[in-house]
Amino acid sequence: MTPQQRRWLGQHPTRTLLRIGTAVVAVGLVGAALSLVWPEADRVAADVPSAEDPTSLAPYPSRPVTVLVVGIDADRVEDSINQAAPKGAPNADMVMLVRFQAGQPLQILQLPVELAVHLPGRKEMQPLGASYRLGGVALTTDVVRELVGLPADEPERYVVVPRRALRDLVDGLGQVEVTLNQSYSHTDRSQNYKVNLQAGRQTLNGAQAEQLARFRATPLEDQARRIRQQWLLLAISEQLRQPNAITLLPGLLGEVSSEVNSNLSSGEWLSLAAASLSSNQPPRISTLPLAPRAGKQTLRQLKADASRPLWPDQASATP
Repeated sequence: MTPQQRRWLGQHPTRTLLRIGTAVVAVGLVGAALSLVWPEADRVAADVPSAEDPTSLAPYPSRPVTVLVVGIDADRVEDSINQAAPKGAPNADMVMLVRFQAGQPLQILQLPVELAVHLPGRKEMQPLGASYRLGGVALTTDVVRELVGLPADEPERYVVVPRRALRDLVDGLGQVEVTLNQSYSHTDRSQNYKVNLQAGRQTLNGAQAEQLARFRATPLEDQARRIRQQWLLLAISEQLRQPNAITLLPGLLGEVSSEVNSNLSSGEWLSLAAASLSSNQPPRISTLPLAPRAGKQTLRQLKADASRPLWPDQASATP
C-alpha cells in the first residue's frame, strides 16, 4: 500500500475498506429493489397511448410506491428567493405523501406545513414548511419519514413542484373544473399577488389554479388553504380521466418534469401516471389530526391521542 493510499484510508484502513464495501453493497441492494418495482422502468409504449388501457403509457409498478411531493413558494426550483412574504429562501407551502398502487385509488396524505417539528441545529420548534428552506428536500424527506413513521426506504421518490410547474400542468390539461363555495378576492402588494375567484362552478386556467392553491388571507388559515388545495387535487385528477388526457400525458409530463426537481426517471413518471389511472375511483385524501390552536399561535401540534400509524394503508378499505 502506497503512502498516498494510507493517507486516504486513514488510521484504520481495514475499517474504512469495510465501510466502503458495506456502502457499495447497500447501493446495489437498493438498485436491485428498485429494479423489481420497475422491471422495465424506461420502457415507453411506441404507439399512441389508449384511454382504455393505462399500460399503453408504461408498465405499472409491481408494488406500491410512495412519493413525497413538496410545493414551494418560488416560481422555479432554481430560484434562490421565494415569491412570498417575507422574502427569503423558498419554503414549502404544500407537503404531501402520495401512494401509487395499480388497481387502487391514489392515497394522499396532506401534511400541515405549520406543524411544529424539531429540526437539526435549531433550539426552538420550527414549522414543517421551513424544513425545505433549511435543508432542502433531503431534510424534508427525513422529517416526514420520522413524523409519519415510514420505513427507512420510504418515500422511494420525491418531486419538488414550483408554482410555474403547477400553472403549466393545469394549462397543459386544458384547464380544470371546480366548484367554489364562496368568492375569493385578495391583493397582496408585498408579493405583487392578486386573487380574484368567483363562487360557483367554473373552469380555472393555470394562473387561477395557482391563486386557489396559494391563497391564505392570514397566517392562521393554513387549514382552510389545505381544503382548497384538496379541491384542486380532485379537479386535476378528474381532468386526467377525460378521454383525450392520456394522449397528452407523455408530452405534458416531459414538459413538467423539466420544471420540477425529482429523482423520477421519464419511464417512472409514466409508470406512476398509468397506476394512477388504473382505478376509476377518486383519490383518497387524508390529513393529520391536529390539536386545537393555542390562541393565535401559528405553529400547530398533533393531537395527543392521535392513533398510530398516522397513515395506514387504505388500499383495501371501503370507499
